[in-house]
Amino acid sequence: MPQFGQITPASAFRLIGTPDAPSVFDVRTDEDVAALPCLIPTSRQVPHDAISALTDPPGRAIVVCTKGRKFSEGAAAWLRTLGWQAEVLEGGTLAWQAAGLPMLPVAAMPARGTPWVTRHRPKIDRIACPWLIRRFIDPTARFLFVAPSEVQSVADRFGALPFDIEGVTFSHRGDSCTFDALLDDFHLHTEALDRMALVIRAADTDRHDLAPQAAGLLALSVGMSRMCRDDLQQLDAGIAVYDALYRWARDGHEEGHDWPAGRRE
Repeated sequence: MPQFGQITPASAFRLIGTPDAPSVFDVRTDEDVAALPCLIPTSRQVPHDAISALTDPPGRAIVVCTKGRKFSEGAAAWLRTLGWQAEVLEGGTLAWQAAGLPMLPVAAMPARGTPWVTRHRPKIDRIACPWLIRRFIDPTARFLFVAPSEVQSVADRFGALPFDIEGVTFSHRGDSCTFDALLDDFHLHTEALDRMALVIRAADTDRHDLAPQAAGLLALSVGMSRMCRDDLQQLDAGIAVYDALYRWARDGHEEGHDWPAGRRE
Protein backbone atom coordinates (compact mmCIF):
# COMPACT_ATOMS: atom_id res chain seq x y z
CA MET A 1 0.00 0.00 0.00
CA PRO A 2 1.64 3.29 -1.08
CA GLN A 3 2.00 6.06 1.47
CA PHE A 4 0.18 9.37 1.18
CA GLY A 5 1.23 11.25 -1.95
CA GLN A 6 2.79 8.17 -3.58
CA ILE A 7 1.83 5.94 -6.48
CA THR A 8 3.08 2.43 -7.18
CA PRO A 9 4.95 1.60 -10.41
CA ALA A 10 2.13 -0.72 -11.53
CA SER A 11 -0.52 1.98 -11.00
CA ALA A 12 1.64 4.59 -12.71
CA PHE A 13 2.17 2.41 -15.75
CA ARG A 14 -1.60 1.89 -16.06
CA LEU A 15 -1.89 5.65 -16.59
CA ILE A 16 0.93 5.98 -19.13
CA GLY A 17 -0.24 5.37 -22.68
CA THR A 18 -3.72 6.77 -22.08
CA PRO A 19 -5.12 10.16 -23.20
CA ASP A 20 -5.21 11.40 -19.60
CA ALA A 21 -1.69 10.30 -18.67
CA PRO A 22 0.06 12.53 -16.12
CA SER A 23 3.29 14.38 -16.77
CA VAL A 24 6.30 12.40 -15.54
CA PHE A 25 9.25 14.39 -14.18
CA ASP A 26 12.55 12.60 -13.66
CA VAL A 27 14.54 14.59 -11.08
CA ARG A 28 17.48 12.19 -10.70
CA THR A 29 21.00 13.57 -10.58
CA ASP A 30 23.32 13.12 -13.56
CA GLU A 31 25.23 10.50 -11.55
CA ASP A 32 22.05 8.52 -10.89
CA VAL A 33 21.06 8.62 -14.55
CA ALA A 34 24.54 7.44 -15.52
CA ALA A 35 24.14 4.50 -13.12
CA LEU A 36 20.79 3.56 -14.70
CA PRO A 37 20.73 5.22 -18.16
CA CYS A 38 17.05 4.58 -18.80
CA LEU A 39 13.88 6.63 -18.50
CA ILE A 40 10.31 5.80 -17.58
CA PRO A 41 8.15 6.22 -20.71
CA THR A 42 7.18 9.87 -21.49
CA SER A 43 9.34 11.18 -18.64
CA ARG A 44 11.00 14.56 -18.86
CA GLN A 45 14.34 15.14 -17.17
CA VAL A 46 14.21 18.18 -14.90
CA PRO A 47 16.87 18.95 -12.27
CA HIS A 48 15.29 18.91 -8.83
CA ASP A 49 16.32 22.50 -8.22
CA ALA A 50 14.70 23.64 -11.50
CA ILE A 51 11.21 22.39 -10.64
CA SER A 52 10.28 25.82 -9.28
CA ALA A 53 10.96 27.35 -12.72
CA LEU A 54 8.47 25.17 -14.61
CA THR A 55 6.03 27.23 -16.68
CA ASP A 56 3.77 24.34 -17.76
CA PRO A 57 0.11 24.75 -16.79
CA PRO A 58 -0.57 22.69 -13.64
CA GLY A 59 -2.02 19.21 -14.01
CA ARG A 60 -1.38 15.75 -12.68
CA ALA A 61 2.26 14.74 -12.29
CA ILE A 62 4.38 11.81 -11.15
CA VAL A 63 7.82 12.70 -9.84
CA VAL A 64 10.61 10.17 -10.11
CA CYS A 65 14.02 9.79 -8.51
CA THR A 66 16.17 6.74 -7.86
CA LYS A 67 14.52 5.52 -4.64
CA GLY A 68 11.47 7.73 -4.29
CA ARG A 69 12.89 9.72 -1.39
CA LYS A 70 14.24 13.22 -0.88
CA PHE A 71 14.57 14.47 -4.46
CA SER A 72 11.13 13.33 -5.62
CA GLU A 73 9.44 14.11 -2.29
CA GLY A 74 10.79 17.65 -2.31
CA ALA A 75 10.04 18.24 -6.00
CA ALA A 76 6.51 16.88 -5.67
CA ALA A 77 5.86 19.08 -2.64
CA TRP A 78 7.09 22.12 -4.56
CA LEU A 79 4.87 21.27 -7.54
CA ARG A 80 1.86 21.14 -5.21
CA THR A 81 2.53 24.74 -4.21
CA LEU A 82 2.27 25.60 -7.92
CA GLY A 83 -1.13 23.93 -8.21
CA TRP A 84 -0.05 20.52 -9.46
CA GLN A 85 -1.59 17.26 -8.30
CA ALA A 86 1.82 15.67 -7.79
CA GLU A 87 2.65 12.16 -6.60
CA VAL A 88 5.95 10.43 -5.91
CA LEU A 89 6.77 7.17 -7.65
CA GLU A 90 7.03 4.68 -4.79
CA GLY A 91 10.51 3.15 -4.77
CA GLY A 92 11.67 5.28 -7.70
CA THR A 93 13.33 3.97 -10.83
CA LEU A 94 14.81 1.03 -8.92
CA ALA A 95 11.31 -0.21 -8.05
CA TRP A 96 10.14 0.38 -11.61
CA GLN A 97 13.05 -1.64 -12.97
CA ALA A 98 12.49 -4.41 -10.40
CA ALA A 99 8.84 -4.65 -11.52
CA GLY A 100 10.00 -5.41 -15.07
CA LEU A 101 8.26 -2.37 -16.54
CA PRO A 102 9.61 -0.88 -19.80
CA MET A 103 12.27 1.80 -19.69
CA LEU A 104 13.53 3.91 -22.58
CA PRO A 105 17.31 3.84 -23.19
CA VAL A 106 18.70 7.35 -22.78
CA ALA A 107 21.08 6.77 -25.70
CA ALA A 108 18.14 6.26 -28.09
CA MET A 109 16.12 9.27 -26.96
CA PRO A 110 15.72 12.25 -29.31
CA ALA A 111 15.62 15.70 -27.78
CA ARG A 112 12.20 16.55 -26.41
CA GLY A 113 10.03 18.14 -29.08
CA THR A 114 12.11 16.78 -31.98
CA PRO A 115 9.93 16.68 -35.12
CA TRP A 116 9.40 13.44 -37.05
CA VAL A 117 8.79 13.36 -40.80
CA THR A 118 7.25 10.81 -43.11
CA ARG A 119 5.30 10.42 -46.36
CA HIS A 120 2.02 12.26 -46.71
CA ARG A 121 -1.41 10.57 -46.93
CA PRO A 122 -0.84 8.11 -44.06
CA LYS A 123 -2.88 4.94 -43.64
CA ILE A 124 -1.80 2.52 -40.89
CA ASP A 125 1.86 2.45 -39.80
CA ARG A 126 2.24 6.21 -40.29
CA ILE A 127 -0.61 6.82 -37.82
CA ALA A 128 0.27 4.00 -35.41
CA CYS A 129 3.86 5.22 -35.03
CA PRO A 130 2.93 8.80 -34.07
CA TRP A 131 0.46 7.35 -31.56
CA LEU A 132 3.23 5.25 -29.99
CA ILE A 133 5.69 8.16 -29.95
CA ARG A 134 3.26 10.57 -28.30
CA ARG A 135 1.86 8.09 -25.80
CA PHE A 136 5.12 6.41 -24.72
CA ILE A 137 8.18 8.36 -25.91
CA ASP A 138 7.63 12.11 -26.35
CA PRO A 139 4.18 13.64 -25.79
CA THR A 140 5.40 16.89 -27.37
CA ALA A 141 6.55 15.35 -30.66
CA ARG A 142 5.36 16.98 -33.89
CA PHE A 143 4.78 15.14 -37.15
CA LEU A 144 5.49 16.45 -40.63
CA PHE A 145 3.79 14.80 -43.60
CA VAL A 146 5.46 15.63 -46.91
CA ALA A 147 5.84 14.34 -50.48
CA PRO A 148 7.59 10.93 -50.46
CA SER A 149 10.50 12.24 -52.54
CA GLU A 150 11.19 15.02 -50.04
CA VAL A 151 11.15 13.14 -46.71
CA GLN A 152 14.92 12.80 -46.34
CA SER A 153 15.62 16.36 -47.52
CA VAL A 154 13.08 17.78 -45.08
CA ALA A 155 14.61 15.66 -42.32
CA ASP A 156 18.06 17.06 -43.10
CA ARG A 157 16.99 20.69 -43.29
CA PHE A 158 14.49 20.79 -40.43
CA GLY A 159 16.29 18.54 -37.94
CA ALA A 160 13.53 15.94 -38.12
CA LEU A 161 13.65 12.18 -37.67
CA PRO A 162 12.51 10.36 -40.83
CA PHE A 163 10.37 7.25 -40.43
CA ASP A 164 8.57 4.69 -42.56
CA ILE A 165 10.64 5.23 -45.69
CA GLU A 166 13.37 3.02 -47.14
CA GLY A 167 16.93 3.37 -45.90
CA VAL A 168 16.30 4.98 -42.49
CA THR A 169 16.58 3.63 -38.96
CA PHE A 170 12.87 3.59 -38.16
CA SER A 171 11.27 1.66 -40.96
CA HIS A 172 10.22 -1.84 -41.98
CA ARG A 173 12.71 -4.55 -41.10
CA GLY A 174 12.11 -7.83 -42.85
CA ASP A 175 8.49 -8.83 -42.21
CA SER A 176 8.12 -6.28 -39.40
CA CYS A 177 6.68 -2.77 -39.54
CA THR A 178 8.02 0.57 -38.38
CA PHE A 179 5.84 0.22 -35.28
CA ASP A 180 7.81 -2.95 -34.47
CA ALA A 181 11.11 -1.12 -35.02
CA LEU A 182 10.11 1.54 -32.49
CA LEU A 183 9.16 -1.11 -29.94
CA ASP A 184 12.57 -2.74 -30.45
CA ASP A 185 14.75 0.35 -30.31
CA PHE A 186 12.94 2.04 -27.42
CA HIS A 187 12.56 -1.20 -25.42
CA LEU A 188 8.79 -0.89 -25.28
CA HIS A 189 7.75 -4.50 -25.59
CA THR A 190 4.79 -5.32 -23.33
CA GLU A 191 1.99 -7.83 -23.78
CA ALA A 192 -0.45 -5.10 -24.79
CA LEU A 193 1.87 -3.29 -27.21
CA ASP A 194 3.02 -6.56 -28.76
CA ARG A 195 -0.63 -7.55 -29.24
CA MET A 196 -1.26 -4.22 -30.95
CA ALA A 197 1.86 -4.63 -33.06
CA LEU A 198 0.61 -7.93 -34.46
CA VAL A 199 -2.68 -6.36 -35.58
CA ILE A 200 -0.88 -3.34 -37.07
CA ARG A 201 1.64 -5.54 -38.89
CA ALA A 202 -1.12 -7.76 -40.26
CA ALA A 203 -3.12 -4.77 -41.52
CA ASP A 204 -0.13 -2.84 -42.89
CA THR A 205 1.35 -5.79 -44.79
CA ASP A 206 -1.98 -7.30 -45.91
CA ARG A 207 -1.44 -10.44 -43.81
CA HIS A 208 -4.87 -10.74 -42.24
CA ASP A 209 -4.16 -14.38 -41.43
CA LEU A 210 -1.91 -13.12 -38.62
CA ALA A 211 -4.72 -11.36 -36.72
CA PRO A 212 -8.45 -11.32 -37.50
CA GLN A 213 -8.69 -7.72 -36.21
CA ALA A 214 -6.47 -6.55 -39.09
CA ALA A 215 -9.33 -6.40 -41.59
CA GLY A 216 -11.22 -4.02 -39.33
CA LEU A 217 -8.19 -1.81 -38.76
CA LEU A 218 -7.57 -1.64 -42.51
CA ALA A 219 -11.20 -0.72 -43.19
CA LEU A 220 -11.16 2.06 -40.58
CA SER A 221 -7.79 3.37 -41.81
CA VAL A 222 -8.85 3.51 -45.45
CA GLY A 223 -12.14 5.12 -44.46
CA MET A 224 -10.38 7.82 -42.44
CA SER A 225 -7.98 8.53 -45.29
CA ARG A 226 -10.96 9.10 -47.59
CA MET A 227 -12.75 11.29 -45.04
CA CYS A 228 -9.80 13.52 -44.17
CA ARG A 229 -8.15 15.74 -46.77
CA ASP A 230 -5.72 17.08 -44.17
CA ASP A 231 -3.08 14.69 -42.80
CA LEU A 232 -2.99 16.30 -39.35
CA GLN A 233 -6.77 16.07 -39.12
CA GLN A 234 -6.45 12.38 -39.98
CA LEU A 235 -3.71 11.99 -37.36
CA ASP A 236 -5.98 13.44 -34.67
CA ALA A 237 -8.79 11.08 -35.66
CA GLY A 238 -6.41 8.14 -35.86
CA ILE A 239 -4.96 8.77 -32.40
CA ALA A 240 -8.42 8.08 -30.96
CA VAL A 241 -8.62 4.81 -32.91
CA TYR A 242 -5.27 3.64 -31.55
CA ASP A 243 -6.22 4.73 -28.04
CA ALA A 244 -9.16 2.35 -28.35
CA LEU A 245 -6.99 -0.40 -29.87
CA TYR A 246 -4.56 -0.10 -26.97
CA ARG A 247 -7.33 -0.46 -24.40
CA TRP A 248 -8.60 -3.50 -26.29
CA ALA A 249 -5.09 -4.98 -26.34
CA ARG A 250 -4.50 -4.23 -22.67
CA ASP A 251 -7.89 -4.92 -21.09
CA GLY A 252 -10.43 -6.30 -23.53
CA HIS A 253 -8.80 -8.71 -25.97
CA GLU A 254 -10.56 -11.73 -24.44
CA GLU A 255 -14.00 -10.15 -24.67
CA GLY A 256 -16.43 -11.17 -27.40
CA HIS A 257 -19.89 -9.96 -28.31
CA ASP A 258 -23.01 -11.96 -29.09
CA TRP A 259 -26.50 -10.48 -29.04
CA PRO A 260 -29.11 -11.83 -28.79
CA ALA A 261 -27.30 -14.30 -26.57
CA GLY A 262 -27.14 -17.85 -27.87
CA ARG A 263 -28.20 -17.04 -31.43
CA ARG A 264 -25.37 -19.20 -32.79
CA GLU A 265 -26.83 -22.36 -31.26
